[in-house]
Amino acid sequence: MLKFLCFLIFLTPLCVYSGFWWLVCSMIFFVSFIYLFFFPYFFCWSGLGYVFGCDLISYGLILLSLWICVLMILASESVLRLGYFSGFFLFVVIVLTILLYCTFSSISLLSFYIFFESSLIPTLFLILGWGYQPERVQAGVYLLFYTLLASLPLLVGILFIYDSLGSLCLFMLSGNSYLVGGLFYLCMVFAFLVKMPMFMVHLWLPSAHVEAPVSGSMILAGVLLKLGGYGLLRVFPVLFKFGFSFGIVWVALSLVGGFFVSLFCMRQTDLKSLIAYSSVAHMSMVIGGIMTLNYWGVCSSFALMVAHGLCSSGLFCLSNISYERFSSRSLLINKGLINLMPSMAMWWFLLSSCNMAAPPSLNLLGEIGLLSSLVSWSWCLMFVLIFLSFFSAAYTLYLYSYSQHGSVYSGVYSCSLGYVREFLLLFLHWFPLNLIILKADVSVFWV
Repeated sequence: MLKFLCFLIFLTPLCVYSGFWWLVCSMIFFVSFIYLFFFPYFFCWSGLGYVFGCDLISYGLILLSLWICVLMILASESVLRLGYFSGFFLFVVIVLTILLYCTFSSISLLSFYIFFESSLIPTLFLILGWGYQPERVQAGVYLLFYTLLASLPLLVGILFIYDSLGSLCLFMLSGNSYLVGGLFYLCMVFAFLVKMPMFMVHLWLPSAHVEAPVSGSMILAGVLLKLGGYGLLRVFPVLFKFGFSFGIVWVALSLVGGFFVSLFCMRQTDLKSLIAYSSVAHMSMVIGGIMTLNYWGVCSSFALMVAHGLCSSGLFCLSNISYERFSSRSLLINKGLINLMPSMAMWWFLLSSCNMAAPPSLNLLGEIGLLSSLVSWSWCLMFVLIFLSFFSAAYTLYLYSYSQHGSVYSGVYSCSLGYVREFLLLFLHWFPLNLIILKADVSVFWV
């Protein structure tokens, strides 16, 4: 673990010179490839050293972080082409990669909290520095204050655990649920629910997505939303007994909220806003699955988190490809794209079908597991889940059909094909998403 961290830190001096853009990109691809061989086969902690180590869920999310961060560089070629502080952009991405690596490999709750909060700073730089609209300042403030305000009680809860147990090591947490009281439970859980985000505390996410550059949207949807689910899975050994009493509140709120957010998606005219709201709807199922505290829910939540990270990141790349051609994300202008960009229509179809959990994608595996866990927990949830699944397919079809079909906007006359770089970028999102299903036990049975 420490060797990989040192290698990532070694890449940071290369970011000063924009001439090293593709070298840095290639080196992170190489790190991702080498990291594949460090798979924890025995389903236990490995690579332990100082405060770092990983088990299967850490391994999967670290690999996802490395993969999404290198695809961010690949998607942001316009930053290099326009010479828009490309060296500093690379530096921010590498620092964010290092912080995410440290977050997922921390075996101490305090170091996890420090890196968890530190990952906000590079994300804020991405939004403020390379965002599109003047409203990016307001979006950055939303992001900062929503997450920081909710995270302060988490710090108090972590210090209380240290005071009670004398240790913050993740190995020592299981079986110590006698600590739990109502206020302590809320302190430990709320920060992660805001980060996911749960309905009613989700308003920072659409504004951050809409104002962020493509790299910011990719890392937000691909990895940063998964920090909340990862944190919940790590702290629940302490909250296990109390979680049974209060689980119904979060399950009901998240699933009903997911249904309402699906309805919001049906009336969006901004491509990025639609994809951002769909992230809230998908994460609502992950929250529901984790809060049931049964085996299938906890296992399948990890599968859906990885699948959503790849799928939504790919959709944001597609919306950015359209934005670079037409300088607009509006569905009123981005229509009839199958006539103007026929080579991209297939990628729209493939990633949209994955978004609605069509086989053989990993989304299908995760959603089947979450549906079975939620219905076995309470059969009444079946009615909410029916509407949630239906409208999830409906807004994805709305996204695909409105963007690809219809009369072409009269202001656009040229035919535009994709670049090889863009095809490679989309392939590297779609291929792992449908390949992992061949080894499904790795992504599901991690407990």
